[in-house]
Amino acid sequence: MKNLFRTNTRLKSIVLIATIMTAASLSNAQQMKPVSSGYAPANGIKVYYEVYGEGKPIVLLHGAYYTIEMNWGQLIPELAKKRKVIAIEMQGHGHTPYSDRKLSRATLASDVEQVMDYLKIDSADIAGYSFGGQVAYQFAIKSPKRLRKLIIISSVYKSDGWVPEVNSVFKKMKPEFFANSPMQAAYDAVAPDKTKWTKFLEQMIASAGEPFNLGDDNIAKITSPVLIISGDNDGMDKIELAKTYKLLGGGVAAGLQPVPKSRLAIVPNQSHVSLMNQTRVIFDYVDSFLE
Repeated sequence: MKNLFRTNTRLKSIVLIATIMTAASLSNAQQMKPVSSGYAPANGIKVYYEVYGEGKPIVLLHGAYYTIEMNWGQLIPELAKKRKVIAIEMQGHGHTPYSDRKLSRATLASDVEQVMDYLKIDSADIAGYSFGGQVAYQFAIKSPKRLRKLIIISSVYKSDGWVPEVNSVFKKMKPEFFANSPMQAAYDAVAPDKTKWTKFLEQMIASAGEPFNLGDDNIAKITSPVLIISGDNDGMDKIELAKTYKLLGGGVAAGLQPVPKSRLAIVPNQSHVSLMNQTRVIFDYVDSFLE
C-alpha cells in the first residue's frame, strides 16, 4: 500500500510539473488571433480549427490533453509569417466536444483529412507533437497523396518506441492526477461542456494504456520527406528512434551515399515537455526543412 501511494504521488507530480512548465511557457507566448476559426464536420463529430497567416498550408496536431494554445502558442506566430497555419483540436480536446465515439488514431487521422476537405486544402505539410505525432504518422500511412512533408516532434509510431518507464506511467495514470492542473484550467476555459472532463480523461487514459503499432512496413513506405525532432531525454527509446530513421531512409554515410530526404534532430538537455518550449530551435529546424 505504501509503495502504491508513493507511485501515485510520483505520477501526479509528473503531471503537475509537466503542465506547470507548459503554462509557464504560455506567459511568454506572443498573442496572435486567428484570421478564421470554426468547426468542421468529421466522421460524426465537429472538429474545431484555427487558421493563421497565408501561404502554403501546414496542419498542426497537438499532444494529449493539450489545447492549440498550450501546445503551439509560441510557435504559431513564427510559422504564420510564411505559412498558412491550420491548428486542429482533436476529439474531446479544447473547443472540440467530447464524444463517445471510439478513440482511434485511424479515425483521428481521417478527421484531419475531412477538416482539410472542409477548408478546401488538397495537400499540406503535417506537424504533430507527442500524441499528435502518432496521428500524423497514421495520416501519412492512410492519406499519402494529401501529405507534402511530415514533421514528428517527440513521438512514436508504436508503443515500443517509448522507454519502458513511459509505458509504465501510461498504465498507472488516473483522472485524479489531473485535478486542479493547468490542463484542467485550459479545458475549463474553452470546452463546450466542462462536465465531460472526467469522461474525456478516462477515454484518453484508456487509449494510452493500450499497446499499438502502426507497422514497420507502413513506416518504410512513407514517401514524403520526414523530419523527426526529439529531446535527448524525452522518453523516446533512442535505439528504436534510430531504427525508425533507418526505415525512413536515414542513417547512411552521407558523402558515400546520397543525402536522405528525411532528417533527424536530437536536441540536448530536453525532456518531453521542455522540448516544446524551445521555440527558436524547433522553428529553425522546421523552417529549414520546409524551405
